[in-house]
Amino acid sequence: MKLLPVRRVILAGVLASAAVAPMFVAAPAQAQFGGIVYDPTNYASNVLQAARALQQINNQITQIQNQATSLINEARNLASLPLSTVDTLQQQVRQTQQLLGEAQRIAYNVQDIQQAFNGRYKGANLTGTNAQMVANANARWEDSVGAFEDALKVQAGVVGNIDGARATMNSLVSASQSATGALQAAQAGNQLLALQSQQLADLTAAVAAQGRAQALDAARQAAIEAEGRERFRRFFGRD
Repeated sequence: MKLLPVRRVILAGVLASAAVAPMFVAAPAQAQFGGIVYDPTNYASNVLQAARALQQINNQITQIQNQATSLINEARNLASLPLSTVDTLQQQVRQTQQLLGEAQRIAYNVQDIQQAFNGRYKGANLTGTNAQMVANANARWEDSVGAFEDALKVQAGVVGNIDGARATMNSLVSASQSATGALQAAQAGNQLLALQSQQLADLTAAVAAQGRAQALDAARQAAIEAEGRERFRRFFGRD
């Protein structure tokens, strides 16, 4: 009967221990270092957010670099060609025009040509007096000689422009090959086309001058034949 209180005390202690034990089970996944609570889940989330922010910054830097490169390329495409040969080409064209404008006796003018032919190449002037026919024949000879001289001058001027055209072409080809943008390349190409136009103008002038000389000489020969027939008629006294 004396042991009963002791058993009660032991049983009460066991029950008290069982009640306190659950407080030390399922402790949270945290640790304390010097009073600082370390949460692995929160740390991993923060690291992931920082990596994403860094990736966004890198993407923005790449976009800025691409925009800068695009602006540089656009600036190059808009840069003008430092070489211009337009003045030189225009000067050569003016020189050729000046040679054509110095045409002797019969100019490159429709009214002037019509007046000259009416005066000494056809019509009643081929059947005038002997003195008139001699004067007209001499005038036609001077027309032909002057026209051939003019043609030679124009041809000499065209040949003189060849060296300038060659130098201009070399400069433009070099500038085109070293062009830094689309605008410079296009301008070099346009100036090469202008050079071709100038050469075509010289060729046209040379052909025109030569054709003028040949046409006047052919007209002179025709007039000589007409006057010859008139003299033959007069010699034999035919009506």
